[in-house]
Amino acid sequence: MATGRGRLLLQHWRGLLALHWPPGGVGAAPGLAGEAPGPAGFRKRPGTSYAGTATLKQCARRGRHYKQPSADHPASLESMPSEILLKIFSYLDAVTLLCTGCVNRRFYHLANDNFIWIRIYSTAFSPKISNWQVNSAEKTTVSMNLLSVEDKEAGYWKKEYIAKQRASVKAALARVLKPVNPYTGLPVKTKEALRISGLGWVIILKEKNGKEYIMQHIDLLINDSSVTIIWYGRNWPQLATLSTLDLCGVTPVFRDRSKPPSKNGPRWLSLIAKYNLSNLTESTMIGWDRLIRIFCLHPGLLVGLWKSCSIMDITLLDEYGKPFWCLSSPVCMRSSVPSDGPNFLGQTYCVDYVDSEGKVHVELVWIKETEEYFIVSLVLYLKIAKINHWFGTAY
Repeated sequence: MATGRGRLLLQHWRGLLALHWPPGGVGAAPGLAGEAPGPAGFRKRPGTSYAGTATLKQCARRGRHYKQPSADHPASLESMPSEILLKIFSYLDAVTLLCTGCVNRRFYHLANDNFIWIRIYSTAFSPKISNWQVNSAEKTTVSMNLLSVEDKEAGYWKKEYIAKQRASVKAALARVLKPVNPYTGLPVKTKEALRISGLGWVIILKEKNGKEYIMQHIDLLINDSSVTIIWYGRNWPQLATLSTLDLCGVTPVFRDRSKPPSKNGPRWLSLIAKYNLSNLTESTMIGWDRLIRIFCLHPGLLVGLWKSCSIMDITLLDEYGKPFWCLSSPVCMRSSVPSDGPNFLGQTYCVDYVDSEGKVHVELVWIKETEEYFIVSLVLYLKIAKINHWFGTAY
């Protein structure tokens, strides 16, 4: 919506460029007291005021003046007058406006305009409509806030809005976290608290050349006394190129409880732990076998390096949907000949797993075009003793 309005304003402004502007550029005539506007000037209506006066003065002091576009310098958003940009910015919501301020220095100062932010602040935190009348103190406070916009430094109402938003989220969290489980001593509504706060976790991987990879958590498992965070993916960088790993908590600056937190919006990052991956040496290795080597990095990070193997997770449910047999184990994948005839699709591999309760045999085909493995055969073998114990039978 805001983007559409901005595009219409940009087209309208380009059409006005063909007209004869008064000396001094856009908005020069109305800015002079006691002078009539030129043929194409903007006339100031009675009882109206120009929003962003302090911001415009601030930009003028920085030497940013309007330049009429030419063939060598085509029209762009950056070359638009500050008055037009402020009008476009006034249609943006708080999250988009904060992101706009990160484009460059000029946009940062324009996006700090107090007139825009006090409108957002008043809309978000205005007194609720009810049968009760708003008391005179609230009316006086709102009117005094509107009158004191020019007296505040640029960005004052943006800071006030952010502080009020964070305070409202903290108050909601305090109410949710108040009930405590008598057996664990932990809050009962942990899942609800995570939803309200929008809390998430990221892993920041930094290569030795300084390049960073931010990995969002994929899944979250919440228990009575713990939270399990899961990351996985196909596009992770190679371990040999990495220097550090940072574990950070992430919360959105603005939290809209009716929507899931945006991954691209402004967020607060809180460093939980930092690890030096160059310390994966024999001195930090605490265990190994033919498939895996395990390293321990302070504080409390276990790193497992597998040798040409994969992780197989299987959960077998009974007729009532309850877990009957569960396994999660590193397994080796080896080349094999397909059991049902010639190899038409691609290279065939097999995986075998055995424990005290059963065994698994899996055949997979590697599809080169999509770079994926497809399961073409899955066979499960279960011990009769386990079946009899679970179902109460006597086979």
